[in-house]
Amino acid sequence: MKAQPIKIAILAMGGEGGGVLADWIVDLGEHNGYYAQTTSVPGVAQRTGATIYYVELFPRELADRAGRAPVLALMPLPGDVDVVLASELMEAGRAVQRGLVTPDRTTLVASTHRVYSIAEKTAMGDGRVDSDALIAHAGKAAKRFVRFDMARAAEACGSVISAVLLGALAGTGVLAFSREQFEATIERGGVGVKPSLHAFGVAYLKANEAGQPVDDNTEFATGGMDVKPRDSKVAGLVERVRTQFPAEVQPMVTEGVRRLIDYQDPDYAGLYLDRLADVGRGLRQQDITLVRETARHLALWMSYEDTIRVADLKTRGSRFERVRGEVRAQVDQLLAINEFMHPRIEEICETLPASLGRWLMRPHWVHRLVRRFTQAGRIVTTSSLRGYLLLYAVSRMRGWRRATLRYQMENARIEHWLSQVLEAAQRNTALAVEVVQCQRLVKGYSDTHARGLANYEKVMTAVARAGALLAPATLRELREAALADEHGKKLQEALGRHALA
Repeated sequence: MKAQPIKIAILAMGGEGGGVLADWIVDLGEHNGYYAQTTSVPGVAQRTGATIYYVELFPRELADRAGRAPVLALMPLPGDVDVVLASELMEAGRAVQRGLVTPDRTTLVASTHRVYSIAEKTAMGDGRVDSDALIAHAGKAAKRFVRFDMARAAEACGSVISAVLLGALAGTGVLAFSREQFEATIERGGVGVKPSLHAFGVAYLKANEAGQPVDDNTEFATGGMDVKPRDSKVAGLVERVRTQFPAEVQPMVTEGVRRLIDYQDPDYAGLYLDRLADVGRGLRQQDITLVRETARHLALWMSYEDTIRVADLKTRGSRFERVRGEVRAQVDQLLAINEFMHPRIEEICETLPASLGRWLMRPHWVHRLVRRFTQAGRIVTTSSLRGYLLLYAVSRMRGWRRATLRYQMENARIEHWLSQVLEAAQRNTALAVEVVQCQRLVKGYSDTHARGLANYEKVMTAVARAGALLAPATLRELREAALADEHGKKLQEALGRHALA
């Protein structure tokens, strides 16, 4: 049987250093007695695909014996790859789907963190692919599956994920190179050597652990956090959670409190706890699943995305840091961030005090004038002083949020939703859980919110119309139909099928 080259496929997204990783492996081979070749096929933008880098290594000693240089392939073939390196869990799934990972041959090294695809982000419901299912399929497909959160390891070490992948590759022992030879390759690169070697070492040790490394919660960097609230109001809220709610739901309720303090203030988080406590008292018998789901979806609805919230999120320092990180901007580089804003007249009215907002909603010459100026969107450069101050001023309007028309409208909807939850719970707690989860239809802002709200109201009308005859599975089907089609056509079909239109 003829000697075969070592075949390595690397799947990485733009900016993750897949090309650097491929070059490191080539340099490693060439400096240690191997012929090496790398090629790449670029993916497309907007996170719908990754670049595939392909490396083949062939020992010079064997080539010299044969009297000729090897002919190395340009692309990986299904069933014919020794090592697959994936910079993110979905990319590992893509490699399995393409047949690059096989149980008789392939060592799969992958990070378990997720960078969600455009399809996952734009889904009206929870469009995320189940990470556990991806891990299970990859584990069955590979001869050996080495996995952990490499993005977190890279961040903790101040390095990049390509260095972590190289360290994990070295730790598997599938290549006939020593740790010192791998590290010498990084040193020859001459850029970011110290943090890269640190990340390499962390990954090398993790891949060397007994058995097959799995994704876990091991911290790569130490550090504590004071969890005792300094603010007396916040401490009071935490104590309410501890004393008024079952232990099984306390983590979810605590997260809801945190979210609503961030959204508005401690008093608003107190209203959240009041509402949740009312739901608990209204149940004939305690149901942990219902209380937990209500805690989750109530917090989401109470933190609805109005113009104030959108402006707040777009002017936070963490957002600027995240954008700089995503585009890999250097410290000495200028970064311009342009936000496309298109507030409709409805959003303008809803941000005003309730009485003024209702007046502007009515058709008269002022309404028509404002509508004409809101027909087209505009670009706001938040990285400029003028653009930043404009949105910052809007974000500071949170102090009068409770007086706005939008607040009154959302409060009425929330109270009606909670009453329907309790009414359904008197008949069937499983049905009540499905009613709670219908909140998923109401999300986003502007046109997205309007379409979702219209679908939600159709579903809730069907709930009221069917009454005790409505089965939990039927309501689930209606909700999923609404989430599958933002224009409501599939929902209308489902309503007609169940005679609820």
